Amino acid sequence: MCKGKPRSVGGSERVQLSGVFNVRKGKLALPVNRWSKRQVTLSGTCLIVSSVKHAHTGKMHILPLIGGKVEEVRRHSHCLAFSSAGPQSQTYYISYDSYTEYLRWQRTASKIASQRVNSVDLSCCSLEELPAQLFYSQDLTHLNLKNNFMSPHKGVPALTRFCKLRSLSLSNNALSEFPLALCDITSLTELNLSGNRLSSVPAEVGTMHNLQTLLLDGNLLSSLPVELGSLEGLTYLGLSFNCFSCVPPVLEKLGGMERLCLAGNKLSVLDLAGLQWLSARYIDLRLNQLQKATVADVEQLAHIVHLDLRDTGLDELDVSSLCKLELLRCDRNTLALLRVCGHALKSLHAAHNKLKQLEVHPVPENLTVLDLSWNKLGCVPDWVWESSRLEVLDISHNCVTELPVRLLSSGSLRKLLAGWNDVCQLDERLERSQLEVLDLQHNHLTELPHNLFIKAQSLRYLNVSANKLENLPAASLSEDAFSSLQELYVTNNSLTDKCISLLTGHGHLRVLHLAYNQLQTFTASKLARLEQLEELDLSGNRLRAVPTTILNCQRLHTLSAHSNCISAFPEVLQLPEIKCVDLSCNELTEVTLPEILPSKLQELDLTGNPRLSLDHKSLEHLNNIRCLRVDPSPSAPCVSESQGVPAVWSHGYTEASGVKNKLCVAALALDSFCGIHEALYGVFDGDRNVEVPYLLQCTMGDVLAEELQRGQRQEDYIINTFLTMQRKLGTAGQRMGGSAALCHIRHDPVASSEHGGCFTLKTANVGRCQAVLCRDGKAMQLSHIHTVKDEAEYQRVRQHNAIITEDNKVSGVTDSTRIMGYSFLCPSVTPHPHVSTVALTPQDEFFLLGSRRLWDMLSPSEAVEAVRNLPDALAAAKKLVTLAQSYGCSDSLSAVIVKLSITEECCCFCEPPPPPPSPGPATQPGLHPYSGSSDGSIPLPQPPPTSSATVSELSSEFSTSEMSSEVGSTASSEEPLPQAEPPTSHPNLPGRAGTHRPACRGSSFHRQFSGALSDNGLDSEDEEPIAGVFSNGSRVEVEADVHCLLRHNCAQSQQSTDSPPPVTLQSESLPLAFPSPSASPVPPSSPYLGGEARSGTLGRKARGNGSVACQGRNQDLIEEAADAPVKKQGGYFNAPAQPDPDDQLIIPPELEEEVRQIIQQQQQQLQTHSQQAHNYQNPADYFLTPL
Repeated sequence: MCKGKPRSVGGSERVQLSGVFNVRKGKLALPVNRWSKRQVTLSGTCLIVSSVKHAHTGKMHILPLIGGKVEEVRRHSHCLAFSSAGPQSQTYYISYDSYTEYLRWQRTASKIASQRVNSVDLSCCSLEELPAQLFYSQDLTHLNLKNNFMSPHKGVPALTRFCKLRSLSLSNNALSEFPLALCDITSLTELNLSGNRLSSVPAEVGTMHNLQTLLLDGNLLSSLPVELGSLEGLTYLGLSFNCFSCVPPVLEKLGGMERLCLAGNKLSVLDLAGLQWLSARYIDLRLNQLQKATVADVEQLAHIVHLDLRDTGLDELDVSSLCKLELLRCDRNTLALLRVCGHALKSLHAAHNKLKQLEVHPVPENLTVLDLSWNKLGCVPDWVWESSRLEVLDISHNCVTELPVRLLSSGSLRKLLAGWNDVCQLDERLERSQLEVLDLQHNHLTELPHNLFIKAQSLRYLNVSANKLENLPAASLSEDAFSSLQELYVTNNSLTDKCISLLTGHGHLRVLHLAYNQLQTFTASKLARLEQLEELDLSGNRLRAVPTTILNCQRLHTLSAHSNCISAFPEVLQLPEIKCVDLSCNELTEVTLPEILPSKLQELDLTGNPRLSLDHKSLEHLNNIRCLRVDPSPSAPCVSESQGVPAVWSHGYTEASGVKNKLCVAALALDSFCGIHEALYGVFDGDRNVEVPYLLQCTMGDVLAEELQRGQRQEDYIINTFLTMQRKLGTAGQRMGGSAALCHIRHDPVASSEHGGCFTLKTANVGRCQAVLCRDGKAMQLSHIHTVKDEAEYQRVRQHNAIITEDNKVSGVTDSTRIMGYSFLCPSVTPHPHVSTVALTPQDEFFLLGSRRLWDMLSPSEAVEAVRNLPDALAAAKKLVTLAQSYGCSDSLSAVIVKLSITEECCCFCEPPPPPPSPGPATQPGLHPYSGSSDGSIPLPQPPPTSSATVSELSSEFSTSEMSSEVGSTASSEEPLPQAEPPTSHPNLPGRAGTHRPACRGSSFHRQFSGALSDNGLDSEDEEPIAGVFSNGSRVEVEADVHCLLRHNCAQSQQSTDSPPPVTLQSESLPLAFPSPSASPVPPSSPYLGGEARSGTLGRKARGNGSVACQGRNQDLIEEAADAPVKKQGGYFNAPAQPDPDDQLIIPPELEEEVRQIIQQQQQQLQTHSQQAHNYQNPADYFLTPL
């Protein structure tokens, strides 16, 4: 028995069969052993039996099947007996549910048991010594023991019993010394001891004459014994990430060595003359801080064919003496001059340098791949277009002003990437070209050669986005001829309607991006000819309609036409393959739906259409769509509009799925967070996983609120948020990870005197999600990306003995040294964020947050410039995502834009008059840290209650169908009377993804609908509706923010001394165990329940940002039982169908009259206070922040 660790990243590759079955151990005749449900896995050559609940983290029983038996048990139906080999064999009986399952396991396990073992994988099993069953296999040749705890004196010596062992891996076993017992295994040809703590290699290693591969990477070696030179058969020696300051002299004796890896050591000089004594043909010297490179004799270095000098810090490099060099990698340096010999050169990679001059002599006739991106080249070197076999050329992100016509007409060039340059014109003398991929985005082109598509008949991909094009060339000379073009990207140009007719010649076009041009109409007959179209983007134009001939595009799966003037809903929902439709930010008034929706429809975005009205029938018809986004009801004014108060900030956000329609990003947007003076925004990116960003979105807001509660003046509260969130990720954070960026706006009177602004913006990020502030029209970085390029981060990672792979990823997993999740890489990879704090000023226009792929396509300055003049935050966020997609991003994207309206008047009234005394019972002082005097926050005066009648019973239900957490605002189909905004949410409520506040119309939100629609009517003929309470027949639904009650009471606890004596009321605890500030209820007429308009969710689970999650979405990935919500079918919280008598809050009859008097006194005080408020402008109104 061994206690297992979480499975490694590649652990699932060995799993052949898995399931939950009835298992019995030992003999069937024994009555003690009973059948029990167990998780059974057939992994590799072993049968693993573990508990169902803790299948990957608990204890597991491993039964080796090699040489064992798999027999049928006739006494029980569908039952197999698994027995291991040897005199101390064990037997497990497994009963299957069906004959098919029984037969599948029998066939697979019988093959394993019948074969003779030659390869065993016991990695990641936390072994300290070898299992006894392993020694029954005498023919073992390959053994993998990496990521264990093998002892050099206890477990390793037993390996000498395998006389035929050829390959052995003991990497990452925390070995502090070289096991001498390994030197006695003379049959070994491959030995892997990387990732340990070896400080020396014994001389006895010279006796391992059959050794061909020796991997000692990631240790503490600084020298090698002389006896190592006797290993004549050694061909591969790995010495990366050790402490070598020079090339070990003993390597000169290894005449058969072909590959030498010395990456990540302490070499300071590239001595090419010293390499002449080595026989190695492949040399890896990356991640050494090389200060210079010495020149050597040409004839003596003819054996080197592969040289890797990435991330070495070289300013100049001359390797022209390496006459047989075939592959050179010198990326990510500071090279300004590079000289290379071209005799045998096949591939040259010199990206991310400062190259202004590149000399290759003679002309490389065998060169096929050339990467010169991210340099400072002013022109394409002449020898490039003379290379007759060049197939791929990347010169993007340079200063090239002209592309030679001979280069475009090359007979061998297939792929040319020349984006982000200064090319103004292409030569019209274009001859026949073999180009298949041509990328010319982000240049200064005003036109393309008129014969481009005629001469380049093999062209399949063309991207000319972000230029100044006004027209496109004709596809062919005749209308009957068709080009080979399949993908065309011309976003962000100046194209007009004239170009539409020229597109019909591209009959094989699958992807067409025409976003952000000057199109007004799209001719119907022209669109009808694009029958192969699968993806169409017409966003950001002036279109008033989408032609009905779009029905001819039967293969269309994505239509994006946001930010236009479309008033009629297109007939796109009649297409059989349609998956995503984005018609946001238009002028739609109604939606025409077919009787049967397309089966593949997953996303429909209708936000930003202020005149759109959807009836209940249409909403129910759209109920099965995975993600439906609509605006609040136009008839529901937001709080600030009703009171005529300007908003300080408002937001817009968007998300876009990537390949395979996986949404691996999430957004968080709370315009009112822990108070009307605070806001919280975030973006989370899981790269390739969905779970981590979803968990971050649902939980991080509550974690931050809890940290704020512990100490408001604590400066590291946002750091603690990230560290606590790492723990709450549970098992999902052990094997997966994600980037995160948070922006928290706070009202800080102290900052007002120090920096001239009463609001501060605190930003924290890990990974590659970033935040940028626009101040006076210029981009201001708020975040930082931690990678191994930072010297401090590199040293920290190396201090924990981590390996940096060739793509600059820690242990080959992530390129960020600080990121959420990936707990198995700790402490080399940590969730400790970068934190910055700025005081917001009137010069701050907006700030934006974006996922990692957004910043791969857009620079901060370009992103700010692209959306600065767009007043609508939703349209601005949509534009950023659309631009990134047209520039080449195919992964998930997310953007959040927060418009700021910081004025000097916002901070004029930092000390408001005291609020009216609370009519309810006094709460415990100090129960909640958010009091009006502690942070200078301004409690919002409550309006008079809508009804003065005393209600003795109040039943409330809380479920995700009535209380959904939305990014942006929520609204029901029929809104209650608008009330003043309640105080902040309580941070200690378990499992809530954050309560989202209402927003002004125009901001996006995800809406969900429920089958139980409230009529929002009157409870009786003579009683006004209670704010926040919807009546639906016999069922009463209370839409109250339970977070708000505690803080509001605490904020007014200091004023309670002037109020009448508290009234003690009986209160039964709610079934959800919400934290209660006191034992008294809040009467329905109390201003505590004066709430905003909210929307119900009709029958489906809601994501934290309001989008509709899949029905089968896991809600129980967070392992923290105290903090995690309980998984139920209704979502995080599930309420009974009818009010429970235990939930009733009862006022004793003898106290009803006293309570009624208290409420009347409060009404009089509120009326007096409201009359006084007319004499000056209410300072709290400046902090009402609708979307």
